[in-house]
Parts: sequence; structure tokens; C-alpha cells
Amino acid sequence: MKHIQRIVLAAALGLLTGATYAQDTYPAKPITLLVGFAPSGGTDIIARQLGQKLGEILKQPVVIENRAGASGTIAATAVARAKPDGYTLLLGHVSSNAMVPAITPKLPYDPEKDFTPIVLIGTVPQVIVVPASSPAKTLADFIAMSKAKKGAVNYASSGVGTQQHFAAELFQSATGATMTHVPYKGSGAALTDLLSGQVDVNFDTVPTVLQYIRSGRLRALAVTTPTRVASLPDVPTVAESGIPGFAISAWYMLMGPPNLPDSIRDTLNHAANDALKSPDLREKLGALSTEISGGTSASARDYLKAEVIRWQRIAAEKKIVAE
Repeated sequence: MKHIQRIVLAAALGLLTGATYAQDTYPAKPITLLVGFAPSGGTDIIARQLGQKLGEILKQPVVIENRAGASGTIAATAVARAKPDGYTLLLGHVSSNAMVPAITPKLPYDPEKDFTPIVLIGTVPQVIVVPASSPAKTLADFIAMSKAKKGAVNYASSGVGTQQHFAAELFQSATGATMTHVPYKGSGAALTDLLSGQVDVNFDTVPTVLQYIRSGRLRALAVTTPTRVASLPDVPTVAESGIPGFAISAWYMLMGPPNLPDSIRDTLNHAANDALKSPDLREKLGALSTEISGGTSASARDYLKAEVIRWQRIAAEKKIVAE
């Protein structure tokens, strides 16, 4: 009997040691970081920059996988249903993780319960841009044009419920302008049609459109933040252009599936914070006007909770609905 007990005890200790070792050696293989939008958009750009640095720190490749569509919710759903082993992560976004849930009651995931917040990466400003061929030289010109044409002006977005959609709806509410929404599967596709003049305007993030503003292919009319943006110092804010109180920006958060073990969450949090402190990544993100955050997983969770509540309130107040 004692012999059997010793065997059982040895087996239990072996399992415990194996489990501890498995956690201590995480990650032991490549990590997949899902992006809910197409390549070349702001989310994709930041994911690739972050993923490269995380891979260096964790000593394992971080593979970026674009699962575009449904305003980022396809990728979010995949992570919400993924095995909580730390090998499938999401670059969470204000659109898929706060705005879309505010206007889509039957999503296949709960924006808070079905994710493990790891760290808030940062926030980025949005900018109102038109093609270089647009007759609108200023925001006042654009407002006058959109009022005169009454619905004939089209605005692009990376999907229903995304930050561009919300920004445009808030803009119409504040100015009395009337525009028609043309949703795409991501900023990359929306940008292509904006550059060619197929759509008239977008309220996209600075990382997505900055190079085209600098090359003269797009014209920046105003930034959507309370103060001017360092990378676009000559572009006025929407408030400066005569619409006081208008402010909206996008955020990015590293997230895992629900029930992610604390040890894995903490490993990823520490690695992400180290990445965000590195001079080379800070320089790259800063060049895109990213306000870098970092911090604890608890602060990320609190931030997410506040954002979910905020956009639910705004959607209800402004009557923003899924189309």
C-alpha cells in the first residue's frame, strides 16, 4: 500500500513540476498576434512594430495575422474563443472592443468578460483628410460643401461601429453636415478609394494617412484631439476650426483570451512594458503620434471598463446605430 502511495505521490509531484516548468518556460513557441483589420491600416502598422520588439524580448517570433472584416470583430471573436495558453493574442482596438459592442447587442463575445487585458499600448489621434483634388481647403469649406450637397458627400470607414464611423457621426451631429457612410473591411481599403477620389473624406488615425499627407496626396483639414499633433503641427484641431469640445481618438490594447493564467499575463505585461520603454520602439510609435501608455494589467482592465461604458453612453445619446 505504501509503495502505491509513493508512486502516486511521485506522479503528482512530476505533474506539478511539469506544469511549473511549462509556465516558467513560456513562451516555448511562436505567438500569433491577431489584427482585426487589413494590412497597411493603423492597427496593422502598430501591431507589426510592437510584435517585432516583443519577439526580441520574449525570444520567440510574434507572427502578425490579419483577420479583417466585421469592424474587427472576426479577430476579436477568434481570440475570445482561443485556448488560454498565451499563444493567441489580440491587438485590441477601441472599435472592436468598445464601440461596436455599444451598437451591436448580439455580438458573439462580451467586451469585458471574454478577454484578458494585458497592457494598454497607447492612443493615437484621428485626422480629417480629403483627397488633394478636393475643393475643400479648410474644415469650414468641407462643412459648407457637405451641407450644400446634403448626403452626396461620402465618408469612408474601416467598418460599421469603428472609430471613423463614430467620429463622422459625432461630426455630423456637431455641425449639421450630412454625409453618406461607406464602410470597408479596414483602413487600407478605405485609404485606396480615398486616394483615388472614390470617397470624399475619412476620419482616420494619423499612422494610416501621415505619409500621404506629407507627400501631398491627401489634405489634412483638422485633427480630432483637444490639442495639435506634433507630427502635423500646422494642422488645426477641430475645436480651433469652430467646433468646440469635439475630441475623439483611437486606442490599442494587448489582450488575451479569458482565463489566461496570471503567470502568462504577467510575463506578457512585463515584456510589453519593456518594449514600450525601448528607445527604438518609442521613436517609431512617436513618429506616428502615438501617445504611449504601458502600465499594469489591472489599469488596462479598468481603462477597458471605462471605455465600454463611455461609448455605450455616447451611442445612446447620439443615436448611433448599426446600419
